[in-house]
Amino acid sequence: MAKIQDVRKTIEASLGNLTTTRAQELAKGMLDRDAAKEQVAKTAADLMEWSQRNRTRLMEIVRAEVRDQLRQMGVATQDDVNALRKRVRELERASRATGAKRGTTKRTSAATAKAKSAKGGATKTSTKASGAKAPAKKSSTTKRTGATGG
Repeated sequence: MAKIQDVRKTIEASLGNLTTTRAQELAKGMLDRDAAKEQVAKTAADLMEWSQRNRTRLMEIVRAEVRDQLRQMGVATQDDVNALRKRVRELERASRATGAKRGTTKRTSAATAKAKSAKGGATKTSTKASGAKAPAKKSSTTKRTGATGG
């Protein structure tokens, strides 16, 4: 029965943070009482190494699982976001370069659009001021007049 408890303690130690003191205690429990100190120290060092490897493996397994779950959910990775940022910057640079080549054409277009917008607003205002009525819009909903049922 003592050996099963030793194995259990060893496995628990591999998953947690195993201290040097705890590793030496485990090594003493595993070895004969008359084992040399060097043998206990080597066993303790092996336990520490084993514990660290198992912790690293467990972390890798958890990271891989989280990564897979996020991928399945469609969550973008940092690399995906960085690639999109780079692409947006390149498109912005290309847009600025194209705009600079066109020069005043872009500004003229914007000024023309503003002028047309201003004329359209003035026309609506003058129609209201002249007293002309705009055609009535038909309502898309119908009113029920006291009828019950469907």
